[in-house]
Amino acid sequence: MGARVSRALNRFNLENRAHREVARAKPKPAPRHPAAAQSDPDKFQEEIKKKDEHLHTLLKEIYVDSRDPPVIVKNSGGSLPSKTEERRLAKTGRLGHLDVQSIPKGKISIIEALTFLSNHHRSPNEWTAETIANEYSLELKDVTALLTYFIPFSVEIFPPQDKKALPPS
Repeated sequence: MGARVSRALNRFNLENRAHREVARAKPKPAPRHPAAAQSDPDKFQEEIKKKDEHLHTLLKEIYVDSRDPPVIVKNSGGSLPSKTEERRLAKTGRLGHLDVQSIPKGKISIIEALTFLSNHHRSPNEWTAETIANEYSLELKDVTALLTYFIPFSVEIFPPQDKKALPPS
């Protein structure tokens, strides 16, 4: 029912409204730039091909000396030399073929980090920073920083500051 009413109102006096819209003054377009109004394609071609003496004298003052980069010699295997990086075998986790197989020296995987942190937490006398650094090919300062500042699975429960709270049992 509502569609019929709105359609009837839309069609009411449609012809008069259309005549008013057509008779209304249209907006003037923005003025064009004077250079665009007087553009001549032949004149542009002439300017492009014309030699500018001032620029030519400036160009003569510039001296460019270039040298080819040194030729990279292929090794006996016929391939380009690549960056050789010392790697070590990773201590594999439970993911099998999805685990990282080799790790650059000086880096560790998440599984290895959690393993040596838990080993150090269980027996700090056996798993010292020096032992861990030798085992995983890490720097001693990095291992001591990890052992000092990174403590996994440590939960501390702070007592509430409310005086009415029950004392811990």
